Amino acid sequence: MKSLIKAKINDLDEIVKMDSEVIGDDRRRKYIQKAVEEERCIVIKIEALIVGFLIFDTHFFDCSFIDLIIVKPTERRKGYATSLIQYFVYIAPTKKIFSSTNQSNKRMQEVFKTNGFRKSGFIENLDVGDPEIIYFKSK
Repeated sequence: MKSLIKAKINDLDEIVKMDSEVIGDDRRRKYIQKAVEEERCIVIKIEALIVGFLIFDTHFFDCSFIDLIIVKPTERRKGYATSLIQYFVYIAPTKKIFSSTNQSNKRMQEVFKTNGFRKSGFIENLDVGDPEIIYFKSK
């Protein structure tokens, strides 16, 4: 059974482990912990296992911004990122929702497109030679 809920502090180690699988280390542990403590982290669970998470904030020009979406590598291409996005759009505290991904991340660009987000601009110089594409959706 699939469930989408706000992460609890006892989920932290499992979330950080998943994040570490993707980026190679646990350097974002404090960032993730703060998001969990502030109730800005949503997890998707299959039975009792966390298979993905989403972190958001509302400091992007007073709009919601999806900061991070991670799905466990062995669980990708099963619609979990879409479930996280759709759930967040439903509960988002603002009418405007933004996110971003690198120009090289074609998979995530497709996820945004599938979920009704449209390109809204880009930012150069975050990752050399790989601009960040900003995406937008209105509720």
